[in-house]
Amino acid sequence: MKVLSGIQPTGRFHWGNYFGAIRQYIELQGNEQSFYFIADLHALTTIRDAGELRQNIADSALDLLALGLDPEQATLFRQSDVPEVTELTWLLMTITQMHLLEKCHAYKDKKSRGIAADAGLFTYPVLMAADILIYDSDLVPVGQDQVQHIEVTRDLAQRFNSLYGEDCLVLPEKHVLDASAKVPGTDGEKMSKSYGNTIPLFETPKRLKKIINKIKTDSTPVEDPKDPETCAVFTLYKLFASPQQQEELAARYRAGGMGYGEAKNALYEAAMEQFGAAFERRAELESRPDDVEDILQAGARQARQKAQAVVERVRSACGLTARPVMV
Repeated sequence: MKVLSGIQPTGRFHWGNYFGAIRQYIELQGNEQSFYFIADLHALTTIRDAGELRQNIADSALDLLALGLDPEQATLFRQSDVPEVTELTWLLMTITQMHLLEKCHAYKDKKSRGIAADAGLFTYPVLMAADILIYDSDLVPVGQDQVQHIEVTRDLAQRFNSLYGEDCLVLPEKHVLDASAKVPGTDGEKMSKSYGNTIPLFETPKRLKKIINKIKTDSTPVEDPKDPETCAVFTLYKLFASPQQQEELAARYRAGGMGYGEAKNALYEAAMEQFGAAFERRAELESRPDDVEDILQAGARQARQKAQAVVERVRSACGLTARPVMV
């Protein structure tokens, strides 16, 4: 089974990214073939500063490798290092009906809010479809908000196959990521960069402790019992703790006599234990930038071998001249 997923380098990864997606990507990397790409072409729809984008790409690679993405098990590469994906995007655009794109959530959302939606955002789902189809992907891990894009991908593949041959493009299946783990931000709302309430994955211990101490809590006095199920600190703690640890801290909430500061300290210690080894790996990788670049280049070569074969199959089906495969 071939697995594919991409992640946008639009800023530093946070706890929501990890528990909502990255952790599950890593769990899937042992499949027959796993492609994971840093979606820098997609990021151009929102980031217009070249230096910022370059830094975000570098940070994304370091973060993913530090968190456990293994180049021996998974192919990690930059999206833009596989130029065939833009060629497939155009070939798919020629059979994409406008009404399909007009129904897509991201475009409709911006339009409804009166925000100018450029052609990049409008055609974003076609590039995403090319990302998926160019590797003959069987399974695509996505969040619930991305399910529509998999449906669009299947629609485009089916339309292309009906025009040019049933065996041309592989229809992928979605793997909806487990959304049961709620990841609240420092304000208690869903953790999101757009809300400015994130807890970054890789912060200095001092900075991390400061961010955790800012998590919003109510004004219940120290001596009074507290409800752990309504507290963002406890919700976050559950992501790290064993069932026994969760029950022990919940009991302390309900008994009274414990301030929120103590709960925040328990969360800090649990987070440091969870990510401590990854902190060390990231620092070590950061000192070897050439080795990280070698991993990305090797991943791109492997991805291009597959991408070129698929594009040549599609070109032939369309009636375009075949080209020799070169990497």
